[in-house]
Amino acid sequence: MSTYEARLKALREQMQKVGLDGFVVPICDEHMSEYVGEYAQRLAWLTGFGGSAGSAIVLKDKAAMFIDGRYVVQVRDQVDGNLYEYVNVADQKPHEWLAANAPKGSKIGYDGWLHTREWADTAGKALTKTGAELVAVQNNPVDAVWEDQPQRSPDKLAVHSDQYAGKSARDKRADVATWLNDKCYDATVIAALDSVAWFFNVRGKDIANTPVALAYAIVRADETATLFVAPEKLTDAVREHLGNHVEIRDYDELADALSDLAGKTVAVDPERSVAAIFEALDKAGATIVKDRDPTILAKAIKNEAEINGHKAAQKRDGAALTKFLHWMAQEAPKGALDELSAAARLRKFRDESPELKDLSFNTISAAGDHGALPHYSVNEETNQPVAMNSLYLVDSGGQYLDGTTDVTRVVAVGEPTAEMRKRYTQVLQGHIALDQAIFTKGTTGGQLDILARQYLWADGVDYGHGTGHGVGSYLSVHEGPQRISSSSGLNEPLQPGMILSNEPGYYKAGEFGIRIENLFLVEEREIKGGEQTMLGFETLTFAPLERKLIEVDMLSQSQRQWVDDYHAKVRAVIAPQLQCDALEWLEAQTAPL
Repeated sequence: MSTYEARLKALREQMQKVGLDGFVVPICDEHMSEYVGEYAQRLAWLTGFGGSAGSAIVLKDKAAMFIDGRYVVQVRDQVDGNLYEYVNVADQKPHEWLAANAPKGSKIGYDGWLHTREWADTAGKALTKTGAELVAVQNNPVDAVWEDQPQRSPDKLAVHSDQYAGKSARDKRADVATWLNDKCYDATVIAALDSVAWFFNVRGKDIANTPVALAYAIVRADETATLFVAPEKLTDAVREHLGNHVEIRDYDELADALSDLAGKTVAVDPERSVAAIFEALDKAGATIVKDRDPTILAKAIKNEAEINGHKAAQKRDGAALTKFLHWMAQEAPKGALDELSAAARLRKFRDESPELKDLSFNTISAAGDHGALPHYSVNEETNQPVAMNSLYLVDSGGQYLDGTTDVTRVVAVGEPTAEMRKRYTQVLQGHIALDQAIFTKGTTGGQLDILARQYLWADGVDYGHGTGHGVGSYLSVHEGPQRISSSSGLNEPLQPGMILSNEPGYYKAGEFGIRIENLFLVEEREIKGGEQTMLGFETLTFAPLERKLIEVDMLSQSQRQWVDDYHAKVRAVIAPQLQCDALEWLEAQTAPL
């Protein structure tokens, strides 16, 4: 019996012990985080799936893995198809699968600390229609059979200086109190980890690559707040920083504290708060108002200090990446590199900066056909050589005290094919079109998404992920509410100060992948003769493009000019940080087309 078969069997036995006929296992923690701590990696432990989004449903006699378009290939590599049915959520949602497969009279369990109330309501209604029942469990059955489950991180919190934050935690607390009073709310629950970190101007080490700590907050209209965090994680400096207006309670005391809000009007973000929070407030007799976490938009619109810090971080990060690209140009043709050694070398270049605190996510170091997996994650088992006459895709970033970076480049090792050059150039054309966009206030990312896809669409191809995501300030590399995506329901207007990625791509399954990613800043644009203030983008990322993949004849004159202008900026920003061979290589790589 394989490891994952044995774990599935153990879970089913535990389900039987506690009277469940099924159980839902998401990739999630108690804060609806995209990336979770090792203790919360229940889906990976159970199934072997290493993606950042997905879930499984286990019934007595069948099980299914649910993934989106990014993972249709990866799930087949990592999850045993004899144990789990593969289901793309674009074709069938988990609650729809449950309704079609859960037997009448069955009890399907879920952990209320790992799902939103909306999910629980939707799944519960779907099951009720078929005569089954959704049941919240007190103890997660996966935890009961996961014998060596890691403990929560014991790492200490650190103060994030106002020098980088640009606004004091006291002022942020006052802003949220004003919001509460304006809306006639008594309090709000802040559950998202990056929101808690941003609000209190603290950072942590509880989740790999994201500088946050496991914590909740209750903020009140009188400008007081309670921080729920393991007390041993607080240093004297952090306690002094938080001050007398912030009460400290243990992380596990949130449910008890919510029971004290009887008769109060409490705002809860339904997207970022788990069902258990709603259930505790309901039980207490509080009046719940569904409203967005008041820190979300404030966090997304960067202030002057955050913007300046990000630009400084990008300058360092661009130099590290450029050194790496030069090194790849020298070493890859020798045939001795693989995905892990390439990623390690890139990390070494970033480590030359004393301001680097961590990577912003696990580097996507993808050679050849692995590049066709948009969220590929290399390990010892999947590691493969960087072969001649192939493409190598590297998506990476750094966490610096003053900013978070995210950038993707493609390296042509040897001679690329005509198809590779064509697709790269189409992706580049889409990237340029989005970068050059001028738009009115109120425009959403969803309205701009087509700009990046138009050249691929015209040739009958597309890519299965969003074009852009928000980025935090020494926080999460994926930050909302702004996005550039064709997905429905994304109607957040872009505002000056927001930072987003611009990352169209193309992926040919089994052969190669292409993505060109820069970050850019939304800024106001004054158009001569115009009748209103417009918005546009300022490019923030500087690293050379792959000249060998640019089919110059496919570019318009304005597109060629964009490439030349961009490369001139790359030289201006990066050249002073390079020497000798690396500098000569950069000058050649960024010479006018």
